[in-house]
Amino acid sequence: MSRFLVTAPIPALGLELLRAAGEVAVLPEPPDPAALADLCASGEYDVVLTQLGDPVDAALLARAQVRGVSNFAVGYNNIDVPAATSRGILVGNTPGVLTDATADVAMLLILGTARRVIEADSMVRDGRFHGWAPELMLGRDVSSQVLGLAGFGRIARATARRALGFGMEVLFSPRPPAERHVSDEELGEFAGRVRQVPWAELVQRSDFLSLHVPLNEQTRHLVDADVLARMKPEAILVNTARGPIVDEQALVAALREGTIGGAGLDVYEDEPRLAPGLAELPNTVLLPHVGSATVPVRNEMARLSALNAIAMAKGELPPHPVNPEAWHQTRA
Repeated sequence: MSRFLVTAPIPALGLELLRAAGEVAVLPEPPDPAALADLCASGEYDVVLTQLGDPVDAALLARAQVRGVSNFAVGYNNIDVPAATSRGILVGNTPGVLTDATADVAMLLILGTARRVIEADSMVRDGRFHGWAPELMLGRDVSSQVLGLAGFGRIARATARRALGFGMEVLFSPRPPAERHVSDEELGEFAGRVRQVPWAELVQRSDFLSLHVPLNEQTRHLVDADVLARMKPEAILVNTARGPIVDEQALVAALREGTIGGAGLDVYEDEPRLAPGLAELPNTVLLPHVGSATVPVRNEMARLSALNAIAMAKGELPPHPVNPEAWHQTRA
Protein backbone atom coordinates (compact mmCIF):
# COMPACT_ATOMS: atom_id res chain seq x y z
CA MET A 1 0.00 0.00 0.00
CA SER A 2 1.28 3.47 -0.90
CA ARG A 3 2.21 5.86 1.90
CA PHE A 4 1.83 9.62 1.62
CA LEU A 5 3.07 12.46 3.81
CA VAL A 6 1.11 15.70 3.44
CA THR A 7 2.94 18.60 5.12
CA ALA A 8 -0.19 20.74 5.65
CA PRO A 9 -3.93 20.12 5.25
CA ILE A 10 -5.19 20.49 1.68
CA PRO A 11 -8.79 20.55 0.37
CA ALA A 12 -10.76 17.36 1.00
CA LEU A 13 -10.89 16.38 -2.68
CA GLY A 14 -7.15 15.76 -2.72
CA LEU A 15 -7.09 13.94 0.61
CA GLU A 16 -9.93 11.65 -0.49
CA LEU A 17 -7.97 10.63 -3.59
CA LEU A 18 -4.85 9.94 -1.53
CA ARG A 19 -6.74 7.92 1.08
CA ALA A 20 -8.32 5.79 -1.63
CA ALA A 21 -4.81 5.00 -2.86
CA GLY A 22 -3.04 4.32 0.43
CA GLU A 23 -2.15 5.53 3.91
CA VAL A 24 -2.04 9.28 4.47
CA ALA A 25 -0.31 11.24 7.23
CA VAL A 26 -1.34 14.90 7.36
CA LEU A 27 0.75 17.15 9.57
CA PRO A 28 -1.35 19.60 11.62
CA GLU A 29 1.08 22.42 10.87
CA PRO A 30 4.03 22.85 8.49
CA PRO A 31 7.21 21.17 9.78
CA ASP A 32 10.44 23.05 10.30
CA PRO A 33 13.23 22.18 7.83
CA ALA A 34 14.97 19.72 10.14
CA ALA A 35 11.74 17.88 10.94
CA LEU A 36 10.80 17.70 7.25
CA ALA A 37 14.24 16.31 6.39
CA ASP A 38 13.92 13.65 9.09
CA LEU A 39 10.46 12.64 7.90
CA CYS A 40 11.62 12.32 4.30
CA ALA A 41 14.62 10.23 5.42
CA SER A 42 12.57 7.94 7.65
CA GLY A 43 11.65 5.48 4.91
CA GLU A 44 8.03 5.59 6.10
CA TYR A 45 6.67 7.44 3.05
CA ASP A 46 6.68 6.88 -0.70
CA VAL A 47 5.77 10.45 -1.63
CA VAL A 48 5.71 13.79 0.20
CA LEU A 49 3.11 16.37 -0.81
CA THR A 50 4.70 19.75 -0.08
CA GLN A 51 3.77 23.43 0.08
CA LEU A 52 5.73 26.40 -1.26
CA GLY A 53 7.04 27.10 2.23
CA ASP A 54 8.61 23.64 2.56
CA PRO A 55 12.33 23.81 1.70
CA VAL A 56 13.23 20.67 -0.23
CA ASP A 57 16.92 21.38 -0.69
CA ALA A 58 19.92 19.29 -1.73
CA ALA A 59 20.73 18.30 1.85
CA LEU A 60 17.20 16.96 2.42
CA LEU A 61 17.17 15.15 -0.92
CA ALA A 62 20.55 13.53 -0.23
CA ARG A 63 18.96 11.71 2.73
CA ALA A 64 15.43 11.30 1.36
CA GLN A 65 13.92 7.86 0.99
CA VAL A 66 10.97 8.89 -1.17
CA ARG A 67 10.02 8.31 -4.78
CA GLY A 68 8.62 11.74 -5.39
CA VAL A 69 7.77 15.24 -4.22
CA SER A 70 4.37 16.58 -5.28
CA ASN A 71 4.23 20.34 -4.82
CA PHE A 72 0.86 21.94 -4.07
CA ALA A 73 1.70 24.88 -6.33
CA VAL A 74 2.50 25.85 -9.87
CA GLY A 75 5.91 27.17 -8.84
CA TYR A 76 8.58 24.90 -7.41
CA ASN A 77 11.40 27.24 -6.43
CA ASN A 78 11.26 25.67 -2.96
CA ILE A 79 12.60 22.41 -4.46
CA ASP A 80 16.13 21.77 -5.70
CA VAL A 81 15.02 20.07 -8.90
CA PRO A 82 18.53 19.18 -10.20
CA ALA A 83 19.33 17.52 -6.86
CA ALA A 84 16.05 15.60 -7.01
CA THR A 85 16.75 14.50 -10.57
CA SER A 86 20.24 13.29 -9.68
CA ARG A 87 18.65 11.03 -7.04
CA GLY A 88 15.93 9.77 -9.36
CA ILE A 89 13.26 11.56 -7.30
CA LEU A 90 10.32 12.87 -9.32
CA VAL A 91 8.92 16.36 -8.79
CA GLY A 92 5.38 17.34 -9.76
CA ASN A 93 3.42 20.60 -9.76
CA THR A 94 -0.05 21.93 -10.61
CA PRO A 95 0.28 24.03 -13.78
CA GLY A 96 -2.42 25.89 -15.65
CA VAL A 97 -5.04 26.04 -12.89
CA LEU A 98 -4.60 29.47 -11.34
CA THR A 99 -4.10 31.71 -14.37
CA ASP A 100 -7.38 33.60 -14.19
CA ALA A 101 -7.51 33.76 -10.40
CA THR A 102 -4.03 35.29 -10.19
CA ALA A 103 -4.71 37.70 -13.06
CA ASP A 104 -7.82 38.84 -11.18
CA VAL A 105 -5.66 39.60 -8.14
CA ALA A 106 -3.13 41.48 -10.28
CA MET A 107 -5.94 43.65 -11.61
CA LEU A 108 -7.34 44.05 -8.10
CA LEU A 109 -3.96 45.36 -6.92
CA ILE A 110 -3.74 47.75 -9.87
CA LEU A 111 -7.17 49.17 -9.11
CA GLY A 112 -6.77 49.05 -5.33
CA THR A 113 -3.53 50.99 -5.27
CA ALA A 114 -4.67 53.47 -7.92
CA ARG A 115 -7.87 54.31 -6.07
CA ARG A 116 -6.37 54.10 -2.53
CA VAL A 117 -8.86 51.45 -1.47
CA ILE A 118 -7.17 50.48 1.80
CA GLU A 119 -6.89 54.09 2.97
CA ALA A 120 -10.49 54.80 1.98
CA ASP A 121 -11.82 51.71 3.72
CA SER A 122 -9.93 52.58 6.90
CA MET A 123 -11.30 56.12 6.82
CA VAL A 124 -14.88 54.84 6.78
CA ARG A 125 -14.32 52.16 9.43
CA ASP A 126 -12.50 54.59 11.73
CA GLY A 127 -15.31 57.17 11.61
CA ARG A 128 -13.22 59.74 9.75
CA PHE A 129 -15.58 59.98 6.77
CA HIS A 130 -17.66 63.13 7.20
CA GLY A 131 -19.21 63.35 3.76
CA TRP A 132 -18.23 63.91 0.16
CA ALA A 133 -15.62 66.59 -0.55
CA PRO A 134 -14.05 67.75 -3.82
CA GLU A 135 -10.52 66.60 -2.88
CA LEU A 136 -11.34 63.63 -0.68
CA MET A 137 -9.15 60.57 -1.35
CA LEU A 138 -8.07 61.60 -4.81
CA GLY A 139 -6.50 58.66 -6.63
CA ARG A 140 -5.20 57.72 -10.04
CA ASP A 141 -6.89 56.87 -13.30
CA VAL A 142 -6.34 53.40 -14.70
CA SER A 143 -7.84 53.82 -18.16
CA SER A 144 -5.38 55.30 -20.69
CA GLN A 145 -2.46 54.47 -18.39
CA VAL A 146 0.51 52.30 -19.40
CA LEU A 147 0.64 48.81 -17.94
CA GLY A 148 4.05 47.21 -18.24
CA LEU A 149 4.18 43.43 -17.94
CA ALA A 150 7.46 41.83 -16.91
CA GLY A 151 7.05 38.43 -18.53
CA PHE A 152 4.36 37.41 -20.99
CA GLY A 153 3.28 33.92 -20.01
CA ARG A 154 -0.20 32.68 -19.19
CA ILE A 155 -0.86 34.92 -16.18
CA ALA A 156 0.62 38.01 -17.82
CA ARG A 157 -1.53 37.43 -20.91
CA ALA A 158 -4.65 37.03 -18.77
CA THR A 159 -3.75 40.27 -16.99
CA ALA A 160 -3.25 41.99 -20.35
CA ARG A 161 -6.69 40.83 -21.46
CA ARG A 162 -8.25 42.41 -18.39
CA ALA A 163 -6.21 45.60 -18.67
CA LEU A 164 -7.19 46.10 -22.31
CA GLY A 165 -10.80 45.93 -21.16
CA PHE A 166 -10.07 48.85 -18.85
CA GLY A 167 -8.63 50.87 -21.74
CA MET A 168 -5.00 50.57 -20.67
CA GLU A 169 -2.03 50.66 -23.03
CA VAL A 170 -0.17 47.38 -22.56
CA LEU A 171 3.57 46.98 -23.03
CA PHE A 172 5.56 43.86 -22.22
CA SER A 173 9.05 42.47 -21.95
CA PRO A 174 8.82 38.68 -22.32
CA ARG A 175 11.83 37.47 -20.37
CA PRO A 176 13.55 40.24 -18.40
CA PRO A 177 16.32 41.01 -17.84
CA ALA A 178 17.13 39.06 -21.04
CA GLU A 179 15.57 39.99 -24.36
CA ARG A 180 13.68 37.71 -26.76
CA HIS A 181 11.62 38.76 -29.77
CA VAL A 182 7.99 37.60 -29.78
CA SER A 183 6.42 37.29 -33.23
CA ASP A 184 2.87 38.30 -34.10
CA GLU A 185 2.12 34.62 -34.66
CA GLU A 186 3.17 33.83 -31.09
CA LEU A 187 1.21 36.81 -29.78
CA GLY A 188 -1.96 35.44 -31.34
CA GLU A 189 -4.99 37.40 -30.10
CA PHE A 190 -2.67 40.12 -28.73
CA ALA A 191 -0.99 40.94 -32.05
CA GLY A 192 -1.46 44.64 -32.71
CA ARG A 193 -3.00 45.15 -29.27
CA VAL A 194 0.11 45.03 -27.08
CA ARG A 195 3.68 46.08 -27.79
CA GLN A 196 7.00 44.55 -26.87
CA VAL A 197 9.71 46.87 -25.55
CA PRO A 198 13.12 46.25 -23.94
CA TRP A 199 13.17 45.78 -20.17
CA ALA A 200 14.86 49.14 -19.55
CA GLU A 201 12.18 50.95 -21.56
CA LEU A 202 9.40 49.02 -19.82
CA VAL A 203 10.72 50.19 -16.44
CA GLN A 204 10.84 53.82 -17.54
CA ARG A 205 7.49 53.99 -19.37
CA SER A 206 5.14 52.01 -17.12
CA ASP A 207 2.56 53.74 -14.96
CA PHE A 208 1.90 50.29 -13.48
CA LEU A 209 4.67 47.68 -13.59
CA SER A 210 3.32 44.16 -12.97
CA LEU A 211 5.68 41.23 -12.42
CA HIS A 212 4.98 37.83 -14.01
CA VAL A 213 8.33 36.05 -14.17
CA PRO A 214 9.50 32.84 -12.45
CA LEU A 215 11.98 33.10 -9.61
CA ASN A 216 15.48 32.04 -10.61
CA GLU A 217 19.01 33.37 -10.35
CA GLN A 218 18.38 35.82 -13.20
CA THR A 219 15.18 37.26 -11.72
CA ARG A 220 16.08 37.35 -8.01
CA HIS A 221 16.01 41.07 -7.13
CA LEU A 222 15.08 41.87 -10.74
CA VAL A 223 13.48 44.97 -9.22
CA ASP A 224 16.19 46.52 -7.09
CA ALA A 225 17.05 50.05 -6.00
CA ASP A 226 18.38 50.90 -9.46
CA VAL A 227 15.22 49.76 -11.23
CA LEU A 228 13.01 51.55 -8.72
CA ALA A 229 15.00 54.76 -9.27
CA ARG A 230 14.33 54.52 -13.03
CA MET A 231 10.56 54.14 -12.65
CA LYS A 232 8.20 57.10 -12.90
CA PRO A 233 7.79 58.86 -9.54
CA GLU A 234 4.04 58.20 -9.65
CA ALA A 235 4.40 54.59 -10.89
CA ILE A 236 2.92 51.64 -9.01
CA LEU A 237 4.67 48.27 -8.68
CA VAL A 238 2.52 45.11 -8.61
CA ASN A 239 3.87 41.69 -7.67
CA THR A 240 1.80 38.50 -7.81
CA ALA A 241 4.72 36.30 -8.87
CA ARG A 242 7.39 35.55 -6.22
CA GLY A 243 8.52 37.81 -3.40
CA PRO A 244 12.30 37.64 -3.93
CA ILE A 245 11.92 39.10 -7.43
CA VAL A 246 11.76 42.43 -5.56
CA ASP A 247 14.40 43.76 -3.18
CA GLU A 248 11.88 44.48 -0.45
CA GLN A 249 14.12 46.74 1.63
CA ALA A 250 14.85 48.84 -1.43
CA LEU A 251 11.11 48.97 -2.14
CA VAL A 252 10.36 50.25 1.37
CA ALA A 253 12.93 53.00 0.91
CA ALA A 254 11.53 53.93 -2.51
CA LEU A 255 7.98 54.12 -1.17
CA ARG A 256 9.02 56.21 1.84
CA GLU A 257 11.04 58.64 -0.23
CA GLY A 258 8.49 59.02 -3.04
CA THR A 259 10.76 57.42 -5.61
CA ILE A 260 7.65 55.56 -6.81
CA GLY A 261 3.99 56.18 -6.06
CA GLY A 262 2.88 52.90 -4.55
CA ALA A 263 2.96 49.11 -4.51
CA GLY A 264 0.42 46.30 -4.56
CA LEU A 265 1.87 43.03 -3.29
CA ASP A 266 0.55 39.50 -2.85
CA VAL A 267 3.98 37.92 -2.23
CA TYR A 268 6.97 38.86 -0.09
CA GLU A 269 10.68 38.29 -0.06
CA ASP A 270 10.76 36.45 3.27
CA GLU A 271 7.19 35.19 3.65
CA PRO A 272 5.35 35.49 5.94
CA ARG A 273 7.63 38.19 7.36
CA LEU A 274 7.61 41.66 5.82
CA ALA A 275 10.55 44.01 5.43
CA PRO A 276 10.61 46.47 8.35
CA GLY A 277 8.39 49.44 7.68
CA LEU A 278 6.41 47.96 4.79
CA ALA A 279 3.21 47.41 6.75
CA GLU A 280 3.18 51.03 7.97
CA LEU A 281 3.26 52.57 4.51
CA PRO A 282 -0.11 54.02 3.41
CA ASN A 283 0.69 53.83 -0.32
CA THR A 284 0.51 50.03 -0.41
CA VAL A 285 -2.04 47.26 -0.77
CA LEU A 286 -0.73 44.12 0.96
CA LEU A 287 -2.44 40.75 0.46
CA PRO A 288 -1.57 37.43 2.19
CA HIS A 289 -0.55 35.42 -0.92
CA VAL A 290 -4.10 34.82 -2.12
CA GLY A 291 -3.50 34.77 -5.88
CA SER A 292 -4.88 31.24 -6.20
CA ALA A 293 -7.31 31.47 -3.28
CA THR A 294 -10.63 30.57 -4.83
CA VAL A 295 -12.50 27.39 -3.94
CA PRO A 296 -12.44 25.92 -7.49
CA VAL A 297 -8.74 26.67 -7.99
CA ARG A 298 -7.59 25.24 -4.66
CA ASN A 299 -9.75 22.13 -5.22
CA GLU A 300 -8.14 21.59 -8.61
CA MET A 301 -4.66 22.11 -7.13
CA ALA A 302 -5.49 19.47 -4.51
CA ARG A 303 -6.72 17.08 -7.19
CA LEU A 304 -3.68 17.50 -9.43
CA SER A 305 -1.15 17.28 -6.61
CA ALA A 306 -2.87 14.11 -5.35
CA LEU A 307 -2.86 12.53 -8.82
CA ASN A 308 0.83 13.37 -9.16
CA ALA A 309 1.56 11.79 -5.79
CA ILE A 310 -0.42 8.63 -6.53
CA ALA A 311 1.37 8.09 -9.85
CA MET A 312 4.77 8.64 -8.24
CA ALA A 313 4.00 6.16 -5.48
CA LYS A 314 3.16 3.55 -8.14
CA GLY A 315 6.41 4.21 -9.95
CA GLU A 316 4.57 5.84 -12.84
CA LEU A 317 5.24 9.12 -14.63
CA PRO A 318 2.90 11.68 -12.98
CA PRO A 319 0.44 13.74 -15.06
CA HIS A 320 2.41 16.94 -14.41
CA PRO A 321 6.11 16.17 -13.98
CA VAL A 322 8.66 18.93 -13.54
CA ASN A 323 11.59 16.57 -14.17
CA PRO A 324 10.38 13.65 -16.31
CA GLU A 325 14.02 12.73 -16.92
CA ALA A 326 14.16 11.44 -13.33
CA TRP A 327 11.54 8.84 -14.24
CA HIS A 328 13.22 7.91 -17.51
CA GLN A 329 16.61 7.44 -15.86
CA THR A 330 15.15 4.95 -13.37
CA ARG A 331 13.90 2.96 -16.37
CA ALA A 332 17.25 2.97 -18.17
